[in-house]
Order: sequence, then C-alpha cells, then structure tokens
Amino acid sequence: MWVPALQALILDDHATSRSFFYSGVIGLFLVALTGLSLGNRVPRYSMPGQLLSLLAAFTVLPLFLALPVFDALGNTRFINAYFDMVSSITTTGADIYPDPDRLPAGLHLWRAMVAWLGGLLMWISASAVLAPLSLGGFEITARGEPGRGETPIHLTEVDPKARLIIVSKTLTPVYAGLTMMLWALLLMTGETSLAAMSHAMSVMSTSGISAIGGLENSNSGIAGEMILFLFMFFALSRLTFSNDTITTGSGRLDKDPEFRIGLLILFGVPALLFVRHWLAALEVDASDDIWQALRSYWGALFTVMSFLSTTGFESAQWEATQAWSGLQTPGMILLGLAVIGGGVATTAGGVKLLRVYALYLNGLRDMERLIHPSSVSGAGAGNKRLQKNGAFVAWIFFMLFALSLALISIALAAVGSSFEQSLILAIASLSTTGPLTEIAGNSAVDLGALAPVAKMILCLAMVLGRLETLAIIALLSPNLWRS
Repeated sequence: MWVPALQALILDDHATSRSFFYSGVIGLFLVALTGLSLGNRVPRYSMPGQLLSLLAAFTVLPLFLALPVFDALGNTRFINAYFDMVSSITTTGADIYPDPDRLPAGLHLWRAMVAWLGGLLMWISASAVLAPLSLGGFEITARGEPGRGETPIHLTEVDPKARLIIVSKTLTPVYAGLTMMLWALLLMTGETSLAAMSHAMSVMSTSGISAIGGLENSNSGIAGEMILFLFMFFALSRLTFSNDTITTGSGRLDKDPEFRIGLLILFGVPALLFVRHWLAALEVDASDDIWQALRSYWGALFTVMSFLSTTGFESAQWEATQAWSGLQTPGMILLGLAVIGGGVATTAGGVKLLRVYALYLNGLRDMERLIHPSSVSGAGAGNKRLQKNGAFVAWIFFMLFALSLALISIALAAVGSSFEQSLILAIASLSTTGPLTEIAGNSAVDLGALAPVAKMILCLAMVLGRLETLAIIALLSPNLWRS
C-alpha cells in the first residue's frame, strides 16, 4: 500500500497518500499481532491448507484491501469498495467506478497492482497447489482423481512448503520482468506512465483494468495495441513462459493443443466478421476503402484475442469492425470467447482451451464410431497429454460451469436484474471477464446501481470463476483433508 501512497505524495495528493499510508500501518499492526499470537504454533503446510488459504485470499483479504479505496474516495459505500477489490484480485476487472476521473491516480495504480498480484498468485498456485491436486485444468492430463493428485499427498516427492517457495522464486522474476518490458515498450509508443503501467499489469494479469477508461483514450495508438496483442499470447498456453507443469507429451509450443486451438479461434472469428461484409451485410453503408478494411480486421483481431484471453480490452478500431461486419453489438461472440477462455495454469479464466480440446477429440471419436462401430482408437500424436478419462472429466466441469451459470443468473434475476443483464453478469463473473458488462449488451450494465445482494452474488461468482467449481468441491470433500 505504500507504493500508491508514495505516488500520491509525489503528486501532492496528500489525502489519498494518507489513506494508503495509514491502511498500510494498520495492516502491518494486524500482521504483527497475528504473528505474536501464533508464534508458538507449528504450522502445517498441507495441500488442503494451501487451497483454503487461496480461497481466503479471494474472499477475506479484499476486506482489508478495500480500506484505502473506501477512505480515499469518501463518497462510496464499503460494499462497493469490497466489490472492486474482489473484482481486481480475481483478475475480473468489473469496473464499478466507470468514470476514470472519479478516482485519483493512486487508486488507479492500486487497482492495477491488486489485479497484478492476483494474477501472480494464480501463476504460482497453478504449479504449487492446483497441479499436485489435479485441479484447475490439470485433471484433464493427470492420472489421479481431481482433488487427490496422482499419488497421495503425503507421498509426494517435494514438501508443499518447499514446492511453493521454489515455484515462487522461479515464476515471480519472469512475471515481473515481462510486465516491466511491456511497460517500457508502451512508454516508447508515447503512452503516459500511469496508463502504460496499468495496461501492462492488466494484460499480464488478464484483468482489463485501465486508468484512462480504455484503449480508445490511449496515446499509444495502434502501435500500443500491437504490443499488447503480442503479450496476450501468454494467456493462451502455459508453454509460452514455462514448462514446469508438463508431465507427458511434447513441451514444444507448436505441438501444444491449447496454443493451436487458440490460434484457430483467433484467426477464424475475425475472418468470419471480415467476410460477412460481403456475404450478409450489403445493406450497410460502408465503402470498400482498403484502409477501412484493414482497420476493421485489426479491430476484430485484437478484440477477439483480448476476450479469448479474458482480458477484455476493446480495440480503438472496434467501431470500424462493427460497421464493416454489420453487427452493431456482436455480444454473443464476445460472450462465447470469454466462456472458452485461455490456457490452463495461466491468468486467463473461462472453461479453458484444454478442456475444449478434450471435448473436441471426444466428439471426433464418437463420430468415428458412428461410421466404424468396431474400430479401436489409440493415443494419437495430438492427445498424448490427455488422460484416458480426460474428456469425461472435461464434460463434468462443463456441466458444473453451465449449472453455476444457470444458478447465478436465476439468483441475479431474483434480486431485480433482467434476463439479458443477469446472463451477461453471470458470464462476466464466472469467466473473470469484467469488461463484458460494458460491451456485450446493447448498453453498459451499471454495476453501482445493483442491489447490495446482487453485488455479493457477483463477488461469490467471481471467486467461483477464479478458483473453479472442482476446487470448491474438493475443499468440501472429507477425503482431501484425511490425505
């Protein structure tokens, strides 16, 4: 908290600086008291304990993180500040304060920092916590049952505490280095320091938080979008930055099914939007100027990549794309991309590309059986990473995701939201793609006007979308705690 406090002090915003400084002092005092009270207790660094700590980080920690937001603004309710911090730490990026001028620079930096740290937490937890428990998408490739891992937890080769430390030391420099590199590149394109830092942190954490209200207000132009586009590839596959979770199959990026299916979606959807100009939108008054065509295609390419990675940035050329394709608000396309999501063990949310790939292979196999009922399939080159029951587990997760989507939509409708609004809010929360609330519908959803009960439902949905349903079920299983 003292980083935004120092920034606010440099900008002569003493009220904001005091809010962060005193909140940091309170936090340090609470940590000291907790340490003294638990000083004689020997902690147990078990896998269930780490998973429970991860859940607490997304639910309890935002209560403290919201203190400087509540105090610095002064004209907001605490539930709004809590909602904003849950949205940030889960890398959802649902903006309950849509007017960027309402927040001082220190709060913009704080929101981006919390989201960035939440992304780092997921990077580390994927290898140190979720992978050993066969959760978070690893249940598709691991031979063990979800929540149990390949071997009993007490027989793992590496102690959970040691594994957590090793993974943290390995991935933190990579994460921070990539963020600083992206920040420097954005500065070179003419972006302001605060906007460049918030966009760099948002892309690496896939939170979509912007200090200037979006890329349409950016100074970097299309050059900045191209740079952001390249760094979004880190959300498509774990192999783009690390191979620490690969146990079977090839570790090459060009052989990775997640990366390949991500590229297929990335270039296929913009191509359909681009071609639709001639196929089904001849009544649209749009010239055939080559530059307009290129702007349209780039707007579609960037926005598709952004929502597929669950970042949620909208290209400044997105309006040109809508005019070219004839679709005023192709919200269903963006909702579908967010539901698919990015790669396993990345900061992206959604169902994840590996699960989609497993269901795709199962569909191919079922069609093959219709033609050749007596055929016997083997482990081809494309599915060596998948376990025998990978498609079955992926289907279970997809059904749980659909059930969660239905229940959250019904709950939001019960507290006053319309059907369209409830569906958009539920998908945005479960896929951790908060900017969907602003772009997916005919008009933006005013999150601040929602009832307090609706905001708490969305907080629950964001945590559920970040940790995933199987992890929550594993926490409730007595077998996990007896391991």
